[in-house]
Amino acid sequence: MNMWKLLFLPQKGGRRSKALILYIIMCMLPLSVAAQKKENANSAISRNLELFNDIYKQLDLFYVDSLNADTVIGWGIRSMLQQVDPFTDYFPDDDDDLRQMATGKYAGIGSVIRYHRKEQRAVISEPYEGTPSQLAGVLAGDVILSVDGKDVKGMLTPKVSSMLRGEAGTTFELKVRRGQEEKSFLITRQLIQLPQVPYAGMLSDGQTGYIYLTGFTEGACREVRQALDEIRSQGAKRLVLDLRENPGGAVNEAVDIANLFLPKGKKVVYTKGKMTRTNREYYTATEPVDSVMPLVVLVDGGSASASEIVAGALQDFDRAVIMGARTFGKGLVQMMREVPYHGTLKLTTSRYYIPSGRCIQAYDYRHLNADGSAGIVPDSLTNLFHTAGGREVRDGGGIKPDVEVKPDSLPTMISELLNSDEFFDYATHFCRQHPTVAPAGKLSLSDEDYAAFADSIAASGFEAGKPAKELLKVLRDVIRREGYQEAAQAELDALESKLTYDMRSDLLRFRKEVEPYLLDEIAHRYYYQKGGVQQQLVDDPCIERALQVLSDENEYKKILGK
Repeated sequence: MNMWKLLFLPQKGGRRSKALILYIIMCMLPLSVAAQKKENANSAISRNLELFNDIYKQLDLFYVDSLNADTVIGWGIRSMLQQVDPFTDYFPDDDDDLRQMATGKYAGIGSVIRYHRKEQRAVISEPYEGTPSQLAGVLAGDVILSVDGKDVKGMLTPKVSSMLRGEAGTTFELKVRRGQEEKSFLITRQLIQLPQVPYAGMLSDGQTGYIYLTGFTEGACREVRQALDEIRSQGAKRLVLDLRENPGGAVNEAVDIANLFLPKGKKVVYTKGKMTRTNREYYTATEPVDSVMPLVVLVDGGSASASEIVAGALQDFDRAVIMGARTFGKGLVQMMREVPYHGTLKLTTSRYYIPSGRCIQAYDYRHLNADGSAGIVPDSLTNLFHTAGGREVRDGGGIKPDVEVKPDSLPTMISELLNSDEFFDYATHFCRQHPTVAPAGKLSLSDEDYAAFADSIAASGFEAGKPAKELLKVLRDVIRREGYQEAAQAELDALESKLTYDMRSDLLRFRKEVEPYLLDEIAHRYYYQKGGVQQQLVDDPCIERALQVLSDENEYKKILGK
């Protein structure tokens, strides 16, 4: 019998029957409202898809020039995905970036390139040790002239990078300029998989091991396990795991790495989404390698996703002291979905939650601020959670360290130098003048070498303070149009003089702040990625603080609430 007929049939019971009818109606109202919302949503989808289809058809018919469907509709797809969040993306058939993202592997020459503004060309930034580019003799600083005879002048790095990649086993000619000399190399592309633990070793106290992990692609846990076994064999009694600037990767690798330090059967992370099938729980599956060794995990604003899972789980189980700066807060989970014509859609389907119940996600991409930026939860509105041992922790996105180590604030001049080609160019010049240098971690510049660097920057035409000067120019124009130019002239001139840098004297004055960045660039030239990591550890405030905490058993236990 129809439900509505049943409701209105004469029934016994008077008030009780009316109450029953009212109750049933109230129960059905939400279902009716939900159905109406679903119908409205479906109608909106159909209407807009029809509109999109018609607009493209009319463009194709009437637009003055012919259109490339793959390009135009590709733009439309990517524009749509950008409205969702920064992590949802579409990859066409056989996309190299997707393959490298998932496995850490790609076929190419094994070299980082960068765009050089003055040259208007891509240059070799860093050939990785043991790869085709390094074995062929390519050096950092080489200016790329052509790839297989095709001139690359004016091409941006993504285009040049795609030309350098290709099928493993294929050979091509790379033509570069080194100084005033042109060189050609025949290079055979190979499958490249960069190490995710580029350096592991003992720190200066001789008792603390150090592991630097750069990502969580396939094999990351295996590399960490091997590094852990090696430093333990060298007598390490405690450990620093460095996850700074680690953007994350595969959740399974994160769970396995956490399992190296956590007992079997512990829930490391779980996900929750709109669809039940996207909800998952991840547990440690094996006995740990070491569940008692004192451990410090270093994090910063570049530590995201899988890095936050590892750091958050170790914090929630009171297994490690988390040190550094608050992590990025990337708690959105992506799933790979096949789409027609062999494409792949990387789609956000759920959120990460760590053992205490905290959600890692910091940014709300569905409700943007007036300036278009994603909003974050203010500290006053965060929720309280507790670690396994009862320590108070809060959500709001990312992992807040147990011990905060604030990065040094840099003069604006140094930041501008780092974003220019000046450090890179001087390192190239330095390496051509110095065939050998001290070992990584012990590099230093003589007074003469540093003075030569300051002289080169002063003579290069580099001008610091450009953003501020551009704003001052706008301000002058506004004041002139408002008729106050004469009255404000003296103040504006005084402000402009304050924005004029004496580059040489400033570089000499800030030598302590500048020199580590220059030595880092130089270390990579002689000792590649491994040497660069070793050099960066020199006078690292996070490393110094970690050694203090690890060497003081009482402080270590106090931080962990033990």
